[in-house]
Amino acid sequence: MSTSTYKIIELVGTSDVSWEEAAKNAVEVASKSLRELRIAEVTKLDMKVEKGKVVAYRARVNLSFKYEGGE
Repeated sequence: MSTSTYKIIELVGTSDVSWEEAAKNAVEVASKSLRELRIAEVTKLDMKVEKGKVVAYRARVNLSFKYEGGE
C-alpha cells in the first residue's frame, strides 16, 4: 500500500453575494497555484458590516493538498 502526505493551509474567501460563494472563491483561487487539492473544510463564517448593512461574506477554509517534498 502506498502512503501519501497532505498539507493543510488556511484561506479566507470573500464574496458580496453569499458564504457559499466566498468558500468557492477561496478554493478556486488556490487551485490556480496548488495541485492535487483534496478536502476543503469551512471552519468559520463571518460578515463585514458597514453602516449597519452587510457588505461582504467571508468564509475561513482549511484546504488540504498532496504534499510532494523534494528528495
